[in-house]
Amino acid sequence: MSEKQQVDQTQQEFQQTIQQPVKKKHTGRNIVIAVVVVLVIIGIAGSGSGANGSSDNSSATTQSESTSQPQSTSTSQPSNNQNASASNSASQSNVPTDYKNALNRAKTYSSTMHMSKQGIYNQLTSQADQFSADAAQYAIDNLNADYNANALAKAKDYSDQQHMSQQGLIRQLTSQFEGFTADEAQYAVTNLNADYNANALAKAKTYQNEMSMSPEAIRTQLTSEAEGFTADQADYAIQHLNA
Repeated sequence: MSEKQQVDQTQQEFQQTIQQPVKKKHTGRNIVIAVVVVLVIIGIAGSGSGANGSSDNSSATTQSESTSQPQSTSTSQPSNNQNASASNSASQSNVPTDYKNALNRAKTYSSTMHMSKQGIYNQLTSQADQFSADAAQYAIDNLNADYNANALAKAKDYSDQQHMSQQGLIRQLTSQFEGFTADEAQYAVTNLNADYNANALAKAKTYQNEMSMSPEAIRTQLTSEAEGFTADQADYAIQHLNA
């Protein structure tokens, strides 16, 4: 082999030696790029999986919370009637004792003594009972009384026991002592089954026996404003006085 051929062969070997690292360098770069791409793909896949997992966890949490949420039932809410009862009970519990006592006393006066509204109020605030004006008013406001019926019962007592005339009954019922209204008094005499002739005769006998009055004096007394009998009723009494 000539010297020139040896030189050329040496150069070729040298060039091959130089070219081999360069080829390896390109191969390493490709490997790095491939690794990066794989990592990116893995990262994307992992992100998607994480999002799905988060969504599943959120859904599971929501379902869990929904399941653990207590169910409201209608029995937990009191009805209107229960509210009304509770309100009435609370209202009654707040009423002072003397107010309640005044109401109880008013019921007794109405049911047994047949008093008028004004008569009950006057009695409650009198020196005998001594309830306050507010307690008496509470009793009147909460008393379930039929004052027409009370007036009628009073009228019957006066007719049976004191033999009053119709005019005398109205005047007595509407007096300050009894305190019934004009309408209540009129209701009483309208619905009272009284024999005013008999009442006039009973009065006449009282005047004759206890006061020794003459028949004409008795007639005058019976038709006076104090007694209020009619002329016909007075005549009936005088005619039957000595019968």
